[in-house]
Amino acid sequence: MMRLTWVQPEDLIGHELRQAAQDGREPSRIAARWRAAGGPAAPLTAGASPTPASRYLRRLAEDLLDELADLPSASADDEPTGLEAIRAACPDWPAPASRSTTGTDRLEAAWLGRAAGCLLGKPVEKLPLDAVRRLARSTGNWPLAGYFTARGVPPELLREHPWNRRSAATSLAENIDGMPEDDDLNYPLLNLILLRRHGRDFTTADVARTWLDELPAGRTFTAERVAYRNLLCGLEPPHTARHRNPFREWIGALIRADVHGWTHPGDPAGAAEQAHRDATLTHTANGVYAAMFTAAVIAAAATGDHDVHACLRTGLTVVPPRSRLAAAVRHAVQLARGHEDFDTVVDELHAVHAAGHHWVHAVPNTALIAAALTHADGDFGGSISRAVGGGWDTDSVGAAAGSIAGLLAGHPAALPDRWTAPLKNRLSTSVGGFDGIGFDTLAHLTHREMHRS
Repeated sequence: MMRLTWVQPEDLIGHELRQAAQDGREPSRIAARWRAAGGPAAPLTAGASPTPASRYLRRLAEDLLDELADLPSASADDEPTGLEAIRAACPDWPAPASRSTTGTDRLEAAWLGRAAGCLLGKPVEKLPLDAVRRLARSTGNWPLAGYFTARGVPPELLREHPWNRRSAATSLAENIDGMPEDDDLNYPLLNLILLRRHGRDFTTADVARTWLDELPAGRTFTAERVAYRNLLCGLEPPHTARHRNPFREWIGALIRADVHGWTHPGDPAGAAEQAHRDATLTHTANGVYAAMFTAAVIAAAATGDHDVHACLRTGLTVVPPRSRLAAAVRHAVQLARGHEDFDTVVDELHAVHAAGHHWVHAVPNTALIAAALTHADGDFGGSISRAVGGGWDTDSVGAAAGSIAGLLAGHPAALPDRWTAPLKNRLSTSVGGFDGIGFDTLAHLTHREMHRS
């Protein structure tokens, strides 16, 4: 029997208990009831095949998820989700800017950067930090200076830490033949469709309709899959983000933010507001802030007038300063400025965040992106190598760092061939009408949406 991951109530309860502890709810009484009933103490992982839960256990999980949602949160005042409340919490919210522009060369460098950073991280996604380092060192590729390879890796190391099984066939250096499909590239494509159909004034409901029309359900994961399920059950945004969705502060909204920044050069407020309308289909609080932060950083970088440090400071202006995400980014930037060895920075980030967060959570991953860009001073290769070498959601952090550093580089020719040549100006995707498209063409399509009213 096929068992769909990321939506079964008995799978979700462990993740929701962890989320409750993070955002200041008190879940211990509910956790004790779950354990007493025989429920697993830890969240199940993607791909797990547990014994099907009894009807009683599944019903209990549903009830407990609803009880957890009703618990008061100590962080609610500092971490709002509504846009007006977020604005009110941000004393340095950027002023609205007149529409600026950027060239197709800069946008092509951003698309290429996003793809290369994603591709670098694909074969080691889900692996622990130590495994990422050992696999790279075993081939003399540490610090990372090129794509991962299996050539020269000791067999016993691969048995202990096999590559991501879904990605190795297309993302190891010896296998790369263009950019393979990845959700980190699918979502920017979907957002081009969204803007083409609905313009800049799209609503969150328009995002939902675009997904239902264009996004295969099997290409969604974590918060996106739960929200998709909620839509099919008749729920409407923003309730789709909250209902039995323990992944609502994970990284999914962040990986959808690039187009919002690319199409608002010099207007970080406009980019953040557009990212908010997208993100609230699936995410709340810190999951939304991660998308808004990324969109604002990209909007600042898209003009080419700022260094990466100024762009990161701009990104923080659209994040409530007392939120967990803002604190994590500030800490990461401080670490990156204070240590010459980036491994030391990463070790400290993992010491602070790894125990309390899933490896896909937005808080540690956004912090890692900021640290990598800061430490590399926005250099393209240095940024994606540091981001991916820091572990956690390796393909997503590599993609975000690559997009920002690519924008700052300003031109495809400014990106080293070792990163861009294997892409062969070709993207594979299941998003209709885009399979096999070139990054140069994507840059022109993005530029068109930048100027569409």
